Amino acid sequence: MGPVGRHAVVIGGSMGGLVAARALSDRFERVTVLDRDTLPDEPRNRRAVPHGGHTHALLIRGRQALEQLFPGLGDELVEAGAVRFDPGQDLLFYQMGGLRTRFNSGELGISLSRALLELSVRRRVLMLSNVTVRDSTSVVGLKGSAVRITGVEVEGGEVIDADLVVNATGRGGGGPDSWLEGLGCPAPEVDTVKIDVGYTTRIFHRKPGDLHEGGLLYLMSAIPPHDKRAAAAFAIEGDRWMVTLGGWHKAHAPVDPAGFEKFASELPARHVAELLGRAEPVDDSDARKFTFPAARRRYFERLRQPPSGFVALGDAMCSFNPLYGQGMTVAALEALQLGRCLDHFGSPSAEMARRYYRSAGKVIDTPWQMATGGDFVYPETQGPRPVGNKIVNWYVKQAMQACQTSVQVHRVMLEMQHLLAPPTAVMRPATVLRALRAARRSRRAG
Repeated sequence: MGPVGRHAVVIGGSMGGLVAARALSDRFERVTVLDRDTLPDEPRNRRAVPHGGHTHALLIRGRQALEQLFPGLGDELVEAGAVRFDPGQDLLFYQMGGLRTRFNSGELGISLSRALLELSVRRRVLMLSNVTVRDSTSVVGLKGSAVRITGVEVEGGEVIDADLVVNATGRGGGGPDSWLEGLGCPAPEVDTVKIDVGYTTRIFHRKPGDLHEGGLLYLMSAIPPHDKRAAAAFAIEGDRWMVTLGGWHKAHAPVDPAGFEKFASELPARHVAELLGRAEPVDDSDARKFTFPAARRRYFERLRQPPSGFVALGDAMCSFNPLYGQGMTVAALEALQLGRCLDHFGSPSAEMARRYYRSAGKVIDTPWQMATGGDFVYPETQGPRPVGNKIVNWYVKQAMQACQTSVQVHRVMLEMQHLLAPPTAVMRPATVLRALRAARRSRRAG
C-alpha cells in the first residue's frame, strides 16, 4: 500500500504527538512534529508538561499498544531501569478498608517515570527516517478553510504545508480550537466534570523490602463519600520510589516534608507512612504539586462536517481525571485507530476524519464512563451525571470489596481497569453473584 499523503504535521511532541507520529510515519512520505518546548536528551521533567513529574500508570492495554507501535519497547524500558511487575501479585491495592487478595495474573506491567517513557518513545520516533522533530517551535495558526486544513503557520511567519494536521497539544491546547473557529469550523460539544483533584509527589531512594510484603507498587483509593484521599507509591528506575499523595475536592497533600508525612500518617492504611519511615528522600526540596480542576471530553464524533486534513488526538479530545491513569493508554489506542482509518480511506479526507472520531469515541467511552462514574461518588462533583450512576456505583463498591477475598472477582476488575475487558464484564450474572457473596465475606472478615 502506498502513502496516503506527502506530508503530515503533528502539533505537540509529548506522548500523544509521538504515538501519532509513529502511526503516520507508515502512511505519509514525511512527518513533522512541532513542539514549543525545548525537548531534553535525558529523562528530565519538562515545564510544559506540569503533570510529568508525578506518578503515571501505563495500563496493560497501553503497554500492548505501545509495543504494537514500537516493537521491543518494553524490553528497552526495562534495560533503562523500568520495573516489571505483575498487577495481581506485585501491586498492593487498598480499597474499601482492606487490601485486594493477591494472585499471579500472568499479565506484565512496567513501572517507570513519565520522563523515561517519553524520552524512550521520542528516541524511537527520531530513528524513523521520514520523521522530523522540531522543538522550540510555536505554531500560531492553521492555514486553509472550514472545508479543508492545508497546513500551519509557525512563529516568525513560516508556513508549513500539510495534507494532514494532528492536534496533540493536550488539554491546554486552546490555540487550535480558536484557530479552527476562526476559519469557520464548528466547535464540538463539550462535557466538563468538576473534580478539583490535587496531589503532591516526592521521590525516595528504594531498597528491597521497603514496601509491605515485597510489593513493587501500592495504590490506596479513597473510601467515599467522606474520605477523599488517595495515595500511590511506584517503584521506578534508578532504585527510587515515586510517592504521590492527594485526592478529590481539595483533599490535597502539602508540599513541605513535614506536612507530606503528616498527610501519609493520617491515611486509613499504614503502608505509605511505613514506607516513608524507611526510605530516604532523594531531595527534600524536590516536591511537586499538581492540580486538575476538571475532566473534559470534546465530542468530535458528533460533528457533521469536520474539515478534511485535520484531527485531534489524546488530551485534545478527552482529558481524564489523572488519578485513574488512563490518558497515555487512550492516546496510543487512538493513534492505532487513526492509522486504520487512513488505511481504509486512503486519504486524510473529511470522511476519514468522521470515521476516526467515531472510532476514537468508542475507545474513550469505557475509560470516561469508569472515571466519571467514580468521580460522582462525591456529592461535590459537578457535571453531567452518567445514567444509572448511583446503582452502578453501589454495585461497583460491592465488587471492590469482593476483591479482598475473591481472586475471580479481582481478576475481572483488574482486566476491566487495565482496559483488557469492557465494563460489562463485571456485570455478567455469574460475576455479580460471586461479587455479592464475596463482598459479604469481606465485610465479615474485616
